[in-house]
Amino acid sequence: MDLAPADQNSIKPAVSVLIVDDEPGMCNFLHKALSKRFALVETATSVEEAEQLRKRCHFDLLIVDITLPGRSGMEWHEALEPSERRSDIIFMTAYADLETATKALRIGASDFILKPFRLEQMMNAVERCLQRREMARKNFVLQREVTEQFPLTEMIGASAAIQHVFEVVERVAPTPSAVLIEGESGTGKELVARLLHQYSQRGGPFVPVNCGAISPELLEAELFGHTKGAFTGANKAREGLFNFAAGGTLFLDEVGEMPVLMQAKLLRALEQKAVRPVGSEQEQAVDVRIVAATNRQLKQEVDDNRFREDLYYRLNVLSITLPPLRDRKEDIPDLVHHFSYRLSRDLGLPEIPFTHDDLVAMQNYPWQGNIRELKNLIERCILLGKLPAEYFKHSETQPASGQSHYDGWSLEALEKQHILRTLEQHQGNKSSAARTLGVSRKTLDRKLNAWQSDLSHVQA
Repeated sequence: MDLAPADQNSIKPAVSVLIVDDEPGMCNFLHKALSKRFALVETATSVEEAEQLRKRCHFDLLIVDITLPGRSGMEWHEALEPSERRSDIIFMTAYADLETATKALRIGASDFILKPFRLEQMMNAVERCLQRREMARKNFVLQREVTEQFPLTEMIGASAAIQHVFEVVERVAPTPSAVLIEGESGTGKELVARLLHQYSQRGGPFVPVNCGAISPELLEAELFGHTKGAFTGANKAREGLFNFAAGGTLFLDEVGEMPVLMQAKLLRALEQKAVRPVGSEQEQAVDVRIVAATNRQLKQEVDDNRFREDLYYRLNVLSITLPPLRDRKEDIPDLVHHFSYRLSRDLGLPEIPFTHDDLVAMQNYPWQGNIRELKNLIERCILLGKLPAEYFKHSETQPASGQSHYDGWSLEALEKQHILRTLEQHQGNKSSAARTLGVSRKTLDRKLNAWQSDLSHVQA
C-alpha cells in the first residue's frame, strides 16, 4: 500500500505514539505512516515490551492489537490504574464480535478498528483522538480563563510609547522565542501577551497562570500536572497547564513571585521542552511558547539573589516594557471614551458626558493603578451617574514646588490610601499585596476588616 506524503501543516511534534502488535509487518507499516506526522513513534511486539516503554516514556496515543502472545491488549489496558489511563487507545483485531467491541469501549477505548484496514481508516481514527484531546484542553482553558480587560482588537493608544509596543509585538509574535513583559501593575501586560499569541498564528490555546496567586506547594502540580495520590487531596490524575497549552502560549504572569525552588524546575522544563508530573517518573514532551510578565525589576531581583540568573536569561530572550499611564497621558481621552462606551453597554446604564475639565483632571492625575485604576473609575462614574467629586479633590491643581501631593492628609488616611491602591494594583490579591507592603497577611486582613464597607471589590 502506498503511503501518501504527510501534510506538513498537520505535523504534531509534541504527540507521542506507541504501536503494539505481534506482527512485525504491521508495526513497520504503521510506524512508517505515523512517523511522518509525529516526532516520537515506538513499536512493541508484546505487552511486556510495551510496558517497559510505557514506564520510560508517556505516550499520548496507544494503538494496540487485542490478540497478543501472553496477555491480551485489553487485559493489559484493563489492569492499568486509572491514573495510568491518560493515553488515548485504539484497539485493532482480526477476530471481533459485538461483545468484544462493547467491552473495549466500556474499558475506555477511543476507537476500535477491524483488520484488515485501509491506512485512511487508521489515520481518521488517530485524527479523531487528537481532536477530542484538543477539545478537552480547550474546554479546560475556557473554564479557567478570566474575563479579559478588553477585547484583543481594542488595545487603545496612539502615543509614541504604545505605538512602539505595537511594532515590537508585530515583529516578534511569529517567532517561537520567549518574551518577558515588564511594567507596573495595571499597564496591560496580559493584553500584550494575548496579542503576541493572536499574531503568532499558533494553533493551540492561550493559557494564563498567575504565579503569585497560587501557593508554592501547589504551583508545581498546577504547571506540570500530577498523578493520583501524589499528595494529599490528589484523588485523581490531572494534566498540568503546560499540557493544556500544547501548541499554544503559556503566559506566566507575576513570574517574579515564583519560589526559587520552583524556578529551577521551570528552567529544566524549558530547556528540556518536557515536563514531569508530580509523583511520576515519566517525562512528557511539550510544545509551548512562553510569555512571562512581572511588575518587579527582575534584573534587580537577580542581583539580590531572589531570582535565578539562568532562568532570567532564558525568559528574557526579548523584553517589552509597557509605559505607565502617566507617561502616555495623550491616550487618556481615547481610553475614557472607550471604557465609557463599553461599560455603559455592559451595565445597561447611560454613558457619562465627560467634560473637557474632567479629561484635563484625569490627564493631570498620577494613576498609580494605571489603566486598571482608570477603568475602575469609569465604572464607578457610570454606576453613580456622575464623576465622583472627591476622586480628584487632591489633584485638581499641580502641587507647588516643595509641596506634597498629600499635604493636609492624616497619617491614617495616607495609610488607608496606600493600602487600597496597592490592593488595586494587585487585583485584590491579598497575599501578593501583603508581600509588596511588607506586612503579614494577618495584619492586612485586620485593617481591611475595619474598612470593609469600602472594599466590595477586594477578593476574599
